[in-house]
Amino acid sequence: MAFAVELRLARFDLRAEARLEGGVTAIMGPSGSGKTSLLEVLAGLRRGARGRVAIGGEVVLDTERGVRLPPERRRVGYVPQDAALLPHLTAFGNVRFGARGDRARVDSAIETLELAPLLERYPLSLSGGEKQRVALARALASDPRLLLLDEPLAALDVALRERILPYLLRIRDEWRVPALYVTHNVGEALALADRVLLLRDGAVEALGAPLDLLATPGLAEAAAAGIENLLQGRVSSHDEAGGVTRVVLDGGAEVAIPLARERLVGTPVVLAVRAEDVLVTTGAIAGLSARNVLPARVLSLERTGPDVTLRCATDGGTPPWLVRLTPAAVAALGLRPGATVSLAVKSHSVRVV
Repeated sequence: MAFAVELRLARFDLRAEARLEGGVTAIMGPSGSGKTSLLEVLAGLRRGARGRVAIGGEVVLDTERGVRLPPERRRVGYVPQDAALLPHLTAFGNVRFGARGDRARVDSAIETLELAPLLERYPLSLSGGEKQRVALARALASDPRLLLLDEPLAALDVALRERILPYLLRIRDEWRVPALYVTHNVGEALALADRVLLLRDGAVEALGAPLDLLATPGLAEAAAAGIENLLQGRVSSHDEAGGVTRVVLDGGAEVAIPLARERLVGTPVVLAVRAEDVLVTTGAIAGLSARNVLPARVLSLERTGPDVTLRCATDGGTPPWLVRLTPAAVAALGLRPGATVSLAVKSHSVRVV
């Protein structure tokens, strides 16, 4: 697909352009950068949009030529964050509502999302994860040329996200429908996406492979509210008794992660650590349960909403670490650029992506 669109918004003008070659594209960026608005323009849901959009080889918007197909003719499967199920229909009724007269496709969507036990239930009786599965099945049953998924996991807790993610992977691998996937979660982007499009103030700031893009200093900070550190390395050993696997990071530092027997020694891995899971100390470390402690130096401090985000360089040669602290913690520790600190991370806060 390809698009070059403009839309006047309250704080800025959306001016986004990209050509995408199938697969899954994760759309990331700070809150309020125009991600949802872009999806709505592509779906035909926003009046006043100008430019050109081509989906599956068909031009669905070309304002210079007077082409503006309505949403129902664009063959786009749209899944908003709140699922938007019809409350008066059962789960089956919702899935069938989006179908184009093809019962076999409805059955396939139900099978993919494992909805058989839920078909006679109404939305009010469904959990958040179940609602999203129904919404995804409805989108697939519509025989889409493009899926537009607007943070489908954002409203779910961590446990539910981990249960729904395999369904998204199955949709990607079995249905092979091109998709745009809005997310603030770096781990989701790494797991699902073939590429990441980074949007800032309505403009495309970067487009590239997930690991290359999100490991670039400065871009990871902009990519998500739930900032994560991405670390590349290789499995060095498994400690069955201690319940950990050790990974040597590019640059030489070693970290412990929860035991991962399925990862063979010597194989490359990518690790993710949330910024809020990194502990900071300026003094001697004693009596701390965290297994991973890295000497570091504070490069910068930036206020991000109610918190402060630190960029810290470690001796291990990894990209700068991102650490999120409260202003009170920053003041209590006396942190400033150039300060010497230690970063501590519990092994269970490190996950393989």
